[in-house]
Amino acid sequence: MRVLLVEDDEALSQALCGYLRAKAFVVDAVPSLAQASAALHAAQYAAVLLDLHLPDGDGLSLLPQLRAIKQRPSVIVLTARDQVSDRIHGLDAGADDYLVKPYDPGELLARLRAVERRRSAAQVPVLSLGELQIDLSREQVRRAGVPIALTQKEWALLRVLATRPEHLHTRERLQDALYGFDDDTDSNTLEVFISRLRRKLGREHIETVRGLGYRMVQGGGVQSPA
Repeated sequence: MRVLLVEDDEALSQALCGYLRAKAFVVDAVPSLAQASAALHAAQYAAVLLDLHLPDGDGLSLLPQLRAIKQRPSVIVLTARDQVSDRIHGLDAGADDYLVKPYDPGELLARLRAVERRRSAAQVPVLSLGELQIDLSREQVRRAGVPIALTQKEWALLRVLATRPEHLHTRERLQDALYGFDDDTDSNTLEVFISRLRRKLGREHIETVRGLGYRMVQGGGVQSPA
């Protein structure tokens, strides 16, 4: 799950990034509205953690841009504004959740997972591909009725593929789900994770479109040697 953190408090930003990355989230952190807008044009995010007191304006002014994104990320407002009227205003403006500072990182983690479950359930409640069943909202996969364990990175990749089955996903889009701007990656890292998913889910369910990318299919597509 790739997350954009918009927070100008450097110490808080670093602490939160460290916590979420330890929980296997991919996190990009920016301190301003201008940099947040640029990041949203450069990558696709599942969620945005949005501070309101930013050096170049009110965080809520970013919400119209977020609403215009075709696959809109979930938005959790993180702010010291604790009046009920502030919460109502933020939610009415388009935020999905609202968390008042100071907050426990564990609560933020739970809320992130909750908004992602709601988002996944609304998109593809349960995907069935032959003997393979993928429940994104519960993060469960079964093959011929047998549960399959996936790592967090494998889940991040599968979530993109399974949310839009039969859709061609470019290498760049899939790498976006795995790594942030500051992460170092090898050129063949994506192929390694694709190979692992194929071994666990069945090679026939992830099709290679050579030179373009990958997609999830019912089975019988052209396979790569990975």
